[in-house]
This record gives sequence, structure tokens and C-alpha cells, in this order.
Amino acid sequence: MSGIQTILENNRQWVATKNAEDPAYFRRMADGQQPKYLFIGCSDSRVPASGITGTGPGEMFVHRNIANMVVHSDMNMLSVLQYAVEVLGVQDIMVVGHYGCGGVAAAASNKQYGLIDNWLTNIRDVVRLHETEFLRIKNEPERLRRLVELNVIEQVRNLAKTNIIQNAMRSEKPPRLHGLVYDIADGVLKDLQVDNDDVMRDMEHIYATEAHDPEEDPGTPPPSEPAAAGHPNGHAHEPAKKPTKEPVPSSDK
Repeated sequence: MSGIQTILENNRQWVATKNAEDPAYFRRMADGQQPKYLFIGCSDSRVPASGITGTGPGEMFVHRNIANMVVHSDMNMLSVLQYAVEVLGVQDIMVVGHYGCGGVAAAASNKQYGLIDNWLTNIRDVVRLHETEFLRIKNEPERLRRLVELNVIEQVRNLAKTNIIQNAMRSEKPPRLHGLVYDIADGVLKDLQVDNDDVMRDMEHIYATEAHDPEEDPGTPPPSEPAAAGHPNGHAHEPAKKPTKEPVPSSDK
């Protein structure tokens, strides 16, 4: 047996095991989800999100990409983040990197890899931000391990730059942001101790924004209201008036 048949057989065995342990398991899962956590991790097959965190189905919302990046133009990641925070109400958001990350190693090299180079530029930006510390580490494996950690820290900071997180931080139950690194060599998760308050405070003067309130500025049309066509200030042109003819004086006396 090979290929997809192996997957299907594994699934049938898993279903049988779950039903034997808890006959109501799948009915309960079908009722909905209330995860406590959002896991933003790497796509590496050696880093199973549920496995390394000891969580089961329904406990953790998951988003994965190459090198666990939080990119502000990534609509996939932003959609996951907004849904997790504003709809599901997750309370802990984890950016989880891992030592031995191929994406981080590729970004630290001077080689081209094709389309993915555009994505890796975001990691090279992390190198630029921490170049002094990065270059002081002479041992190559240790330098890459530190880059993994710095990348996680910067992705947590990128989370804090989003209006999704900024708005959530003003709520009654603000989410907590975490930066973790998984060591494939021993299976242990390391907490980088990224302090939420410090992250928000350090960037507030540059990145902090507030939602627009039309009532505070009634003269400004909401973004959804298009300006009237034909005039740069949004005022419609009035239709041109036809010229009126002056009456011709009669020559009869």
C-alpha cells in the first residue's frame, strides 16, 4: 500500500480508535470550535503544531508558512489572525519558530532560490535590523540559531503593528503575544519571553492607529462612499445650461 491509500487507511483506523474511546467525539467536534490558542508556525513537516503543544482538535487555531512569518501584505495570515481574534476570541497567540529552519538558513545565504526569494526578503530585513549582533557571532550554526530567535521576536512585533491586534489590546480581554522556538533535536519549546507591554510601548509612537469615527469628523465621507464622478473634490458638475436667445425686435411700427 502506498500513496493516498496509506492516508485513507490511517484515517479509518483513527476514526475507529476515536469512536472506541469516545462515541460522542465527532458529534461534539461538529458542534463548533472554541480554541484558546492561535499557532503561527513554520510549514516544516518536523514541527507538528498539535503534537509539540499537546493540544487536541478544537483547542488551537493554526496558520503555517515558510519560516513562520507575519507579513502585512499576506491576506491569508491576516484573515486567519482577524478570525481568530475577533470571531473565535483566542487569548494566546504564539509565533513558533524552530532551530534548523531551512527558510532562515536560505535567507542568511547569498544564493538565489527562485520565487521564494521574494518571501525570504522579509527574513533578510531581520538580519538588517540586527546586523551588528548577527555578525558578532562567528560560529555559523550558532549564528543561524540566533537568527531563528530574532526572526520570531520580529514576527511578534509585526503582529503588534496590525490594527487587528491594536484594537484587540483595547478590549476587555486583550490577547497575549508569545514568541517560542522549538528545538527539533530534543523536542523542547523555548519561551523567548517577549513582553507584550514592551512590544506595544516601543512601537506605539510610530505604529499605533485608531479606528476612524465618522461622528468625530462629519465632513469626511466614509471610505465606502465614492466621490461624485467628474470632479476631483467629489462635487458633481452641474449640467450645462442652454444659451437663451434674445428676442428679435419687430420692424413693424
